[in-house]
Amino acid sequence: MKKSHSQWSSRMGFMLAAAGSAVGLGNIWKFPYMAGEMGGSAFVLTYLLFMFVIGLPILVLEWLIGRRGQKNPIHTMEDVAVSEGRSKLWRWVGIIGVLGSFLILSFYSVIGGWATDYIFLAINGTFNGVNGEATGQIFSSFLGNTNSLLIWHTVFMAANTIIVAMGVGAGLERACKVMMPGLGVLLLILVAYAAIVSGSSFGKAFDFLFTPNWSALNGTAILAALGHAFFSLSLGMGIMMAYGSYLGKDVNLLSTARTVVILDVIVAMLSGMAIFPLVFANGLEAGSGPGLIFVTLPIAFGNMAAGSILGCLFFIFLTFAALTSSISLLEPTVELLEEKTPMGRKTATVVSSVLIWALGIACILSFNEWADVKLFDKGIFDLLDYLTSKIMLPVTGLGTVIFGAWMMNQKVIRKELNLSNFWFGVWTVLTRVVIPVAVVLILICGFLPETR
Repeated sequence: MKKSHSQWSSRMGFMLAAAGSAVGLGNIWKFPYMAGEMGGSAFVLTYLLFMFVIGLPILVLEWLIGRRGQKNPIHTMEDVAVSEGRSKLWRWVGIIGVLGSFLILSFYSVIGGWATDYIFLAINGTFNGVNGEATGQIFSSFLGNTNSLLIWHTVFMAANTIIVAMGVGAGLERACKVMMPGLGVLLLILVAYAAIVSGSSFGKAFDFLFTPNWSALNGTAILAALGHAFFSLSLGMGIMMAYGSYLGKDVNLLSTARTVVILDVIVAMLSGMAIFPLVFANGLEAGSGPGLIFVTLPIAFGNMAAGSILGCLFFIFLTFAALTSSISLLEPTVELLEEKTPMGRKTATVVSSVLIWALGIACILSFNEWADVKLFDKGIFDLLDYLTSKIMLPVTGLGTVIFGAWMMNQKVIRKELNLSNFWFGVWTVLTRVVIPVAVVLILICGFLPETR
């Protein structure tokens, strides 16, 4: 008996789920510290350009292919390829994408556990009166505590399992309809509070993010902005193809993608406006790297009025954002198992979650007991991060855009996207030339030595 394929109940539900997938730790954790390291406004404006020129077309193509196939990413790629008279080997684009989302969630859940634990550290006043050395020590001690990391990793994965097991409509869609507005409210509260307590530093943060400083723009910053624009929309992970498979024909892909990109950008910008005023007001370093959220920002929370409350709200916000993304990372694997095995939705979700959770334990141990275990001079956590973000995701994204732009019937795509002659010309240049070159650059840069 053929299993029925789920559908989003509404365009709004789909849009919030897609935006929730895009709005994750990349917006709130990675974007602010990258902006700080890359000179602020020059990086931000370049990132905005790439979001619309590079990110949006790939997002549309992933949805379009997913909607065409109405199956998990692997079999969607295979079926659409066959229908276009192409080789079944295109299914490898789906295979790498699904495997990528599986591997990413194993360490993403660990970071989600960090954010969850920090909610309680903040509300308990752990950061009151601390300095940089103290917050660094708190974080280092946390990473060295295997049991604590395991508990919070388990809690975070359990939340994912419960939501995804409930299905597309009752689980993914309903959760995002609650969490996305909640994220918006929390973020606005954080920005308003930052404006009140930081004084003139709020204006300084605004200038830092939005006043062009082109002298700070170099090749490293441009490539970083390009890479982050690609990754912040959950591209190349099989997620958006899976989400697209639940779409009906009535959804306008271009306008929906535009809305999702705008929401993603707004959250990233507002996150910067919530974080940098506090950083500047406390004389802290904007370019403090990945430790900005878990080491630098707690100093600000610990040295301001009602800092415990603000810190708690911030880490609730961070946890919500991580959760809206992580449920989408789980979905491609669950969809595959649900469609291609006798497993029902709940069983497929539990099996997927347990496997991912187990791999996450290896990531946890790489911070302590297995710290000396190295492969290609990287620990397990760093190796999985490198393998997925630097290799697998760009390869999947490149395969998707080449397949969509060169292997599929372009007349049909033009009709499906309702493009005029002019905009179809722009679309063709972007998808056939500009975007493949950009993604190849991202891939090449992944093999180059990292510089600071």
